[in-house]
Amino acid sequence: MTGPHPAEIDTSTPHPARMYDWYLGGKDNYPVDESMGRQMLALDPRVPVMARVNRAFMHRSVTWLAQHGVRQFLDVGTGIPTEPNLHQIAQRIVPDARVVYCDNDPIVLAHAEALLRGTDEGVTQYLQADVRDPDAIVEGAREVLDLDRPVALSLIALLHFVPDEDGAHELVSRLLSELPSGSYLVMTHATADFTPEESEVAAGKLRAAGVTLALRSREEFTRFFDGLELVEPGVRVPHQWHPELGDPVPGQDDGVIPGYGAVGRKP
Repeated sequence: MTGPHPAEIDTSTPHPARMYDWYLGGKDNYPVDESMGRQMLALDPRVPVMARVNRAFMHRSVTWLAQHGVRQFLDVGTGIPTEPNLHQIAQRIVPDARVVYCDNDPIVLAHAEALLRGTDEGVTQYLQADVRDPDAIVEGAREVLDLDRPVALSLIALLHFVPDEDGAHELVSRLLSELPSGSYLVMTHATADFTPEESEVAAGKLRAAGVTLALRSREEFTRFFDGLELVEPGVRVPHQWHPELGDPVPGQDDGVIPGYGAVGRKP
């Protein structure tokens, strides 16, 4: 279940997934990604910490969901595999958990095999699709997930690359509309609320390199959860969401990490 044959990997411009990999100390990136990553570091040296905080939020939120009975996960914007992956977290708690990963980056597809090494009892699959095509995501996910039973929709560090002109809120609503009562939305998102000047410069540099960055306010982020029941403690800076479920990320308390995270349940 990989979808259409991927396009050739473009190494002439930076890509958010490969920059994220570089921030995490990975090797699946190119000089153009490192160059832009270093420019971001010059603006805010906490950028690698932000990447790790997002990753840690994913670990804690999946742990919480698995502990609260969720058996199915749809992870859109998967990124380059970095262990432990989402299915490894879920299947440690629920061995028969079913997980569908989804991304549009050819380099992720090239590493998809690493995403498919799950438990014998569970199922893990990879879908090549773009968040801007929710119908394709739903159609592909339906081959693996039972959409009559609750699903956790994971959108970690993704929607800040989808501007309002592309209908970011509508895309999330469309995906959620296909999921039954008892499903969850899991999200983190970058913001300019805490560092407006640095964020404006960073967005400008990325835009000049062909990467759109839609930094949303707390109010705009919370709108993604309209109609959902927010899981306590609600919308928080990501490392403040159920910190007891994981280990702290070194450096996460060095000032405010400019982002938000939350989990919401569909009534």
